[in-house]
Amino acid sequence: MGVAQECYTTCTKEKGKYWETFSSYGRSYLATLLAFGLFLQTCGMSAAMESKPNILLLMADDLGIGDIGCYGNHTIRTPNIDRLAKEGIKLTQHIAAAPLCTPSRAAFLTGRYPIRYGMASDNRYRALQWNAGSGGLPVNETTFAKLLQKQGYTTGLIGKWHQGVNCESLNDYCHHPLNHGFDYFYGMPFTLLNNCQKNKLPELDAALQAKLWFYTQVIALAVLTVITGKIVGLFSTSWKIVTCMALAGFLFFTLWFSSYGFVQYWNCILMRNYDITEQPMKLERTASLMLKEAVSFIERNKHGPFLLFVSFLHVHTPLYTTEKFLGKSRHGIYGDNVEEMDWMVGNILDAIDKEGLKNSTFTYFASDHGGQLEAQEGEVQLGGWNGIYKGGKGMGGWEGGIRVPGVCRWPGVLPAETVIDEPTSLMDIYPTVAYLGGGTVPQDRVIDGHNLMPLLQGRVHQSEHQFIFHYCGSYLHAVRWHQKDSGILWKAHYVTPKFHPEGAGACYGRGICPCFGEGVTHHDPPLLFDLSQDPSETNPLSPGTEPLFDTIMSRIEKAVTEHRRTLTPVPQQLSLYNIIWKPWLQPCCGTFPFCWCDKEGDSAHDSK
Repeated sequence: MGVAQECYTTCTKEKGKYWETFSSYGRSYLATLLAFGLFLQTCGMSAAMESKPNILLLMADDLGIGDIGCYGNHTIRTPNIDRLAKEGIKLTQHIAAAPLCTPSRAAFLTGRYPIRYGMASDNRYRALQWNAGSGGLPVNETTFAKLLQKQGYTTGLIGKWHQGVNCESLNDYCHHPLNHGFDYFYGMPFTLLNNCQKNKLPELDAALQAKLWFYTQVIALAVLTVITGKIVGLFSTSWKIVTCMALAGFLFFTLWFSSYGFVQYWNCILMRNYDITEQPMKLERTASLMLKEAVSFIERNKHGPFLLFVSFLHVHTPLYTTEKFLGKSRHGIYGDNVEEMDWMVGNILDAIDKEGLKNSTFTYFASDHGGQLEAQEGEVQLGGWNGIYKGGKGMGGWEGGIRVPGVCRWPGVLPAETVIDEPTSLMDIYPTVAYLGGGTVPQDRVIDGHNLMPLLQGRVHQSEHQFIFHYCGSYLHAVRWHQKDSGILWKAHYVTPKFHPEGAGACYGRGICPCFGEGVTHHDPPLLFDLSQDPSETNPLSPGTEPLFDTIMSRIEKAVTEHRRTLTPVPQQLSLYNIIWKPWLQPCCGTFPFCWCDKEGDSAHDSK
C-alpha cells in the first residue's frame, strides 16, 4: 500500500470514529467542535503525506554522539541541530552498521550490512585509500537514490562520497555517484585527510610511509657507502653493479613516492558530476562552496520532489575551519569545526524555509559513526566525544564507535519534541526513504533496515530490530538482542580491541584499533552486558551474576547462525589489489601526471 492510499484509508477510518464521538455526545456544539478538530488534525497529516515529500538527508563525518547540545553537550553550541530535535524526533539508540566511513556509508546507501556485498574488509585496510583504487560500491547494489530516481525524484549529493570512482579503466565511473542514482554530484569523491592541508603530518597510511622512508634512507646510505668505498679503494665492486644498486634504490623510491608523495593531488579533489573542478582542492573555500551548492540545489528543485543528501566534510581531520569560527568555541579547533557545521545546517534549513518547503520535507540528521578518540595533536584533542559510551571510531563492538545521533523532522506528520529509545539503524533510512517516495525495496536480496515511519509516528512502540550484528571489517565483534517481551537490551561481545596503553579507552599507540590479530582479545564465554541498565558497558555479566546467562547466549548464538546462513561469497571490494593506487585509474584534470586545475572561478556551468 502506498503512502497516499494508506493515508486516505486512515483518514476515512478516523472520520468515522470522530463522527461516532460526535453522535455519542448528542451532537452538542462543543462535541461538534472537538470531533471536527480531531478529524482535521488527522486528515491534515494525511494530506501532508499524500504528495511525495522532499527528502533532506544530512550526515556529519566522525561526529560523536556527545558533541551536540540535544544529546547532552552544554559547551559546544549547536542551535540548529538542536532546533531539528526540538521540532522533531530524537533517536537515542541509533546505530551505525560499521565504525568506519566507507562501510558505514555503504550500509546507509543500501540498507544492507557491508559484508553482504564485499565492503567489509578482512585486512587492515577497512576503508578506501585512493581515488585511483578499483574498489567501491558494487554496480549491482541499488541505493535509495536509484529507487527514488525511478519515482520521479531529482536526486543530488553534495559533499563526501568515499565509495569509489572507477573499476577497470579511467572514466568508466562504475562507482561514481551518478552511476548510483544521483542526478547531480558536487563534492569529494574521497574524504578529507590531514594530507589535504599543507604543513600537516600525513594521515594516509602514516605507519607504512614511515617504514618506506626508513627503507629508502637505508638503501641510499648503502649506495653512498659502496660509492665511497669504491672511490677510496676499499671495495673492488664494478661501477656497473654500483649503478644498478643506485637505479634500484631510485626505482624503489619512485614507486612509492609517486603515490604517497602526492596524496594532496591524487585524493584531495572536488568534482561536479564527472568534471574535476579543483585539483588539489582549496580548503579555505570548501565549506562555502558546499553550502552554496546545497542551497542552489534546493532553489533549483523547489517544485520537487527532490532527494538531497548533504554529506558534510566536517568534522573529519584536518578540521579546516574558516576564520569566522576560529577560536569561537570552548573546545579548540574541534569545537570550532562542529559549530561551523551547525551553522551550515542552519543555512540549509533556512533555504528550505525560504522556499516554503518545511512542511513538505522529511529532514534527517546523523553521523556516519562515532568520534575518533585517537585523533590528537600533542595535547590537543582533534576527535569527537562519545558521551557516556565506551570506545570510538574504528571499534566495531563498543557503543562509542557505533551509537550516533539521529534526528528526524517532518512538521505536521511527525510529532515534535519526541524521544524514541528503541534500537534503530542507519540502514533503516533506506526502506524509510523508499516508502516515503512511493518505491519498493528490491525483493531479490536481503534488506537489513526497517521502515521507521510506523515507529516515528507512534503507530507502533517497539522497533522491528530484534538482533543487530556489529562487525569490525568482516569480523563479527558483537551482537545486540532486543528482548521485546521484557524490554531488556542484551549485548554480547565476542571480540574487543586491546586498548593502548592498557586501560586508556582507545588505541593511542596504533592510531585506530584493529579488528583482528594480536591487537584484539577473543572472549569465551563472550562479555555480556545489559545495555538497558548499563549503557556504558562497564559491568559485564557472568553465569554467577546473571541466572539466564546461558539461555541468553544460546539465543544469541542461534541468531548468529541464522544470520550467517544469509551471507554468500562476493567479490571483496576492499582487497589489497582493489585498494592500492593505480595510476591508470587516477582522476586528472590535466595530462597525467600533471594534474592541476581550479575551475571554480568559472561561474557558468551546467547544473540540473
